[in-house]
Amino acid sequence: MATTLRDITASIDELWPFVGQEDWDNSGVISGASHHPVSSVLFAVDITDATVSEALLGGFDVLISHHPLLLKGVSTVDEDRYKGELIARLIRGNCAAIGVHTNGDTVPTGTSVSLARALGVTVDRPIVSNDWGGGIGVIGTIAEQSLGEFARLIAAKLPATAGGVRVSGAFARRISSVAICAGAGDSLLAHHDVTASDAYVTSDLRHHPASEFREQARLGNDTALIDVSHWAAEWMWLETAAAELSAARPDVTVKVSDINTDPWAFSVMQ
Repeated sequence: MATTLRDITASIDELWPFVGQEDWDNSGVISGASHHPVSSVLFAVDITDATVSEALLGGFDVLISHHPLLLKGVSTVDEDRYKGELIARLIRGNCAAIGVHTNGDTVPTGTSVSLARALGVTVDRPIVSNDWGGGIGVIGTIAEQSLGEFARLIAAKLPATAGGVRVSGAFARRISSVAICAGAGDSLLAHHDVTASDAYVTSDLRHHPASEFREQARLGNDTALIDVSHWAAEWMWLETAAAELSAARPDVTVKVSDINTDPWAFSVMQ
């Protein structure tokens, strides 16, 4: 029997259990019929004009995104609004859409673990553990090096974005312990494992939380902050996710989109 959207959803639930998503999240099927036959899947971080076009032009049956298109409340799918327009194009193109968001973060091979491994960080434990061996973020170690050297390594390993890699801390400071949270991680700034680390790598850090964290760090462990692109950090997980789904469904072709969906186009250095 041909693989269906129901089968793909069941495999997703086995690999990245929906029960593991945060209460505010909306992972799962975004559009598509459960009996819809599936022979090819495209992974992307975001559902955008570019990734929908790639999915439709490539003839993919399912677009799996890390970020759910309908995460927050939507009262209309009017095609004059971009979410309605994207959903309409997917439906007309016979391409289903599924979101694998925080349930993809919290598994033992999730987004933060994938990012840590790509950066050569030996993972010790999650920052916040769950009941099935995973959790949010990771604590780990690297071979001792300067903060500047580690930041340069991150810049080399992550796909290039306009924002690059921003660092708060002394370039020459020696570091060996690292906390990592792929995606927006400012909610963990006060966690004791983060403040006990030499450096914290995450995304979307705002002025006040970052400034207050660094001022407090001055009186403690002097934990540095490394701010990277949200898209780039989570894109590093897609190859792992694609390999896991491919192993679960060997009859389905699985591809990772390399389209950069970081919202920033360029920066001007001062």
